[in-house]
Amino acid sequence: MKSPPRFSFLKGCILLPFRPKRPTMEAFLEFFETIPSSYRSLILASGLVLFWILEGAVPLFSVSYRRFRHAGLNLVFTLTTLLVNLSLAFVIIWSADVAVSQQFGVMQWVTAPLWLSIVLGLLTLDLISAWFVHWVEHRVKWMWKFHLIHHTDTRVDVTTALRHHPGESVFRATFTIGAVLVAGAPIGVVFIYQTASALFSQFNHANIRLPKQVDRWLSWIVVTPDMHKVHHHYVQPLTDTNYGNIFSFWDRLFGTFAEVDQTTDLTYGIDTHMEPSENDDLANLMAIPFQKYRAPEGSKFAEERKESD
Repeated sequence: MKSPPRFSFLKGCILLPFRPKRPTMEAFLEFFETIPSSYRSLILASGLVLFWILEGAVPLFSVSYRRFRHAGLNLVFTLTTLLVNLSLAFVIIWSADVAVSQQFGVMQWVTAPLWLSIVLGLLTLDLISAWFVHWVEHRVKWMWKFHLIHHTDTRVDVTTALRHHPGESVFRATFTIGAVLVAGAPIGVVFIYQTASALFSQFNHANIRLPKQVDRWLSWIVVTPDMHKVHHHYVQPLTDTNYGNIFSFWDRLFGTFAEVDQTTDLTYGIDTHMEPSENDDLANLMAIPFQKYRAPEGSKFAEERKESD
């Protein structure tokens, strides 16, 4: 026999069924496990609009450029990334299902409260699918030739976060699949990470000025605008620093952290592609990975150093 429902008193002595609330963290995870794609798109679009407005209010660089044309070019790369991610989404979902069903990965091996388990999952995902793949892209020549497109932007702003060659999107998605397996992350945690990662990428690329001390304090934990702008300086060695996206302590831990006294002294872009005809033309940007390679100043690859000796 069913037990009768419990009731609670509200104002006016109205009796309503009493439903005990689920723990906040469980509800939060469940929300992301079932979040519609439209909700995630709305969150990301809202972040883009918010930082776009802030760039007009508190810009780091007060330079005039054709913002809408610049945004339009970078939004094209958003569409190509979206197509790649949609085509590989089923593999990411499959890897999350395998990790959970086979009890494989960090979150499955460590017995911890739910909140701590989620934090461990997010840390693992960020380390592999953000910091590590980014570091590899700067160490492997053929991967660098694809990632180079992101660095050709000479007007870094919130839309630069979207500027990735479709070839790069493929191997970033591949690293994400591996990260999901290593993390043992259920799909809810994967969606939390992907949403946070996109928002942080918008934040740390945005052309906004935070109070210097606030930016410095925050940069001990998360990647801030000043910290990431160093990575977009047009020449080495600064180009090969600050690979993080959400958490900044990976760079401090692995010795790749760098900072400058005045962020406004930086010059954005990459020294091999500073001409607008190369860095502001969609057809050329798509073709760069297949063009003859040009070594940057202070060549970063072993065979180039030998050739220059």
